Amino acid sequence: MLHHVGIEVAPADIEAAVAFFELLGFERVEPPATLQKYTWLERDGTQVHLMPEEEPTIPSSGHLAVVVPAFEATVERLRGRGFEVELKREHWGAPRALALAPGGQRVELMAAPPAAQT
Repeated sequence: MLHHVGIEVAPADIEAAVAFFELLGFERVEPPATLQKYTWLERDGTQVHLMPEEEPTIPSSGHLAVVVPAFEATVERLRGRGFEVELKREHWGAPRALALAPGGQRVELMAAPPAAQT
């Protein structure tokens, strides 16, 4: 199980990034006292840590992938809030899309994960 991913976000984009991840079903959680400068979000035991950085590193093709419930409705919610979402070619017989989070981080939206490898 992947516990968390940390992404660098410009301080001015933190609250918009929170709103973005909340649309994907994540909720803000309190970090430990020693990590209060970060903003943590969690869904089903997996966390995204927003790390304030004046000049964040934004990978050109690196991304995080999130399986989202109600794929089509989630895509429409994101678009309705002004987020850029591009439908991509299906893999594993399930729809997927690429969204840009505030600050430019790429987030792959998946309707379902691939079948487990045995």
